[in-house]
Amino acid sequence: MDVVRADALDRLERFYDAVPRDGARTEEFDSLVLFVRDGAGWPFYARPRPDATEAPTLAEVTAVRARQRELGLPEAFEWVHEHQPELLAVARSAGLSVLEAPLMLLEPELLPDPGTLSDVPVRVLDPGDPGFAADIALRRAVAAVGFANGGTARGEAGPAERDAAVARLDVEALEEEAARVTDGRRVSVLAGTPQEGALASGMAMRVDDVAEIAGVATLPSARRRGLGAAVTATLARELRAAGTDLVFLSAGSEDIARVYLRVGFRRVGTACIAEPAAVI
Repeated sequence: MDVVRADALDRLERFYDAVPRDGARTEEFDSLVLFVRDGAGWPFYARPRPDATEAPTLAEVTAVRARQRELGLPEAFEWVHEHQPELLAVARSAGLSVLEAPLMLLEPELLPDPGTLSDVPVRVLDPGDPGFAADIALRRAVAAVGFANGGTARGEAGPAERDAAVARLDVEALEEEAARVTDGRRVSVLAGTPQEGALASGMAMRVDDVAEIAGVATLPSARRRGLGAAVTATLARELRAAGTDLVFLSAGSEDIARVYLRVGFRRVGTACIAEPAAVI
């Protein structure tokens, strides 16, 4: 592993550990740490401790899963394969299904103008806008429909399904979104037209000079219009303008990774996401 790549992966490891600590308490299980969210919101996961000197064992994984069940949390684990290569076999031996997602870093000099990628405008969400609450609800609804219909192929689900998925945000969730955007820890964007409404969405999480782009989704009926690439490029440009030195993301598949290649990202590793295998 070259020095530059190794340094980037070390910085990502610190980022992965820092992000959930902002809104969660921790429980340690030897080489693993479980993040337990304080209050409402998307539940967190368990991952290797950055300072662990030994690889996680089957007994540790089993203990964490038991605690997650006790707390009513998803039995979810995340890690970077290059940092913990032994964990892949351990997770699978524990009966977990592991997604091996391409881990990609931005090469800033290759970042294109979002306007060259799609003719659909992309806008950055602003907490000072009176429509901010509605925009956040739309961002989440677009993501829900997009991820429920995975892949890059066009499909039938579109604005009607998006509108049916819109849910009212409680005050606490909205205040958290606004605070994180205001202080630079989060960026959210929507792409759409006046006629069709919101068609694609995405967000980014930032800790100091490292940020992860996540939740990029397009309604199936609007795919193959460059929207995912335009959303990603807009987020990356916002992050770079704010002084973010390292921008990364995890692609859900090799097909999706090809979208990000168009935006200037290159693969540097593998992000592993483990959960119980589906019972057939």
